Amino acid sequence: MANMAPGKNPMPSQEPDIRNKNFDEVALGYTKEQALDESERCLNCKAKPCVAGCPVNIDIPGFISEIKEGRFEEAYQVIARTSALPAICGRVCPQETQCEKYCVRGKKGDPVGIGRLERFVADYHMENSDAAPVRKEPNGHKVAIIGSGPAGLTCAVDLAREGYDVTIFEALHTAGGVLVYGIPEFRLPKSIVAKEIEGLKAMDVKIATDTIVGRTITIDELFEDMGFEAVFIGSGAGLPMFMNIPGINYKGVYSANEFLTRINLMKAYREDSDTPIVRPKKAVIVGGGNVAMDAARCAKRLGAEVHIVYRRGMEELPARREEVEHAEEEGIIFDTLCNPVEIIGDENGDAVKVRCIRMELGEPDESGRRSPKEIPGSEFEVDIDCLIMALGTSPNPLIKNTTEGLEINRKGGIIVNEDGLTSRENVYAGGDAVTGAATVILAMGAGKTAAAAIDKALRK
Repeated sequence: MANMAPGKNPMPSQEPDIRNKNFDEVALGYTKEQALDESERCLNCKAKPCVAGCPVNIDIPGFISEIKEGRFEEAYQVIARTSALPAICGRVCPQETQCEKYCVRGKKGDPVGIGRLERFVADYHMENSDAAPVRKEPNGHKVAIIGSGPAGLTCAVDLAREGYDVTIFEALHTAGGVLVYGIPEFRLPKSIVAKEIEGLKAMDVKIATDTIVGRTITIDELFEDMGFEAVFIGSGAGLPMFMNIPGINYKGVYSANEFLTRINLMKAYREDSDTPIVRPKKAVIVGGGNVAMDAARCAKRLGAEVHIVYRRGMEELPARREEVEHAEEEGIIFDTLCNPVEIIGDENGDAVKVRCIRMELGEPDESGRRSPKEIPGSEFEVDIDCLIMALGTSPNPLIKNTTEGLEINRKGGIIVNEDGLTSRENVYAGGDAVTGAATVILAMGAGKTAAAAIDKALRK
């Protein structure tokens, strides 16, 4: 019988005053009993509106039906038909704006906890299954993947399953892209990413780390010297944006990319880490997206009083509502409707204050968004020893600068058609390298699209 309770089963979590002092995972995951109970909230709609909201088209009612019967491994196999990274997506996907947004149960209460159920099923599989992944016999075709983030990993999985000889080229010393350098341990344990990478290797996917395409090797050399027949660019958007204000070069001013990479990839929060990082007493994070929340929550765990400065109001914050709520619970202070205008340093070149100005929202523009305007004479100063710019990123220009004939848009993104094909023959691209910073699941969708197009092109 259907569970018609209006609310989702709550996610078990660490208490805020405990978790804001450690880097262990915040959300603890459903128990079997909670997963079974939540699965009964699904009405198994014939129209499946939730599936239309999923960028990789997971058969959501299908896997939830398996959960209802207690067939957790079978539920995983349903997800795995279309999703290469279910344990990751169950943790970091913005389900509230995708699959759960279209859930019928959401009309008179909470939608079904699709992401929480996906995580449960993926974790169950990791803990209870050691079956080798299935792939077809080698087909003799070679494909190169640039970048081991969600777009590259998804493209690699889909092609490897079809028998392709796939090599991933990763600039850093560890595979995983933004999944390992950008997302904190307390949201996505790196052991989860490592298991997904091991699954790829079990499918005979080769991973070449410390290889910067555009420096170590060029795309032309991948074709001409190494015999690859197609290339997929999934190099992400790792070029940080800064404000053009005085004092931006003072010590203690970080991009969120650098700050998070030092913490997430290099484990700078550990006492035995060789990677230096400021341990702030008072940190200001500029921005309102998910990256700003990640940086703020990391700074809090390093012992700082943390303020998020955002030029619009709380209602306009682009971060996931869950991430904002977690930040508030952990003691992060939100200074909305204000914006930095100057960073003030001392005689040693260290940032010691940030001068801000208060803002107000004007009339809505054509898109309906209200633009912030400065309030003259409203400047004030805040003491700091660390300031982190979390204003977004753009694609690194290295590949476009070393690859002839690759068309780029005005924001630095690679231009592709509906199949992910670039202006270069047999060169495809997807994810943040095309769109700029976006979500993990959208990058995965782009990787799937390109893999299907590569398969179609090389099998002609």
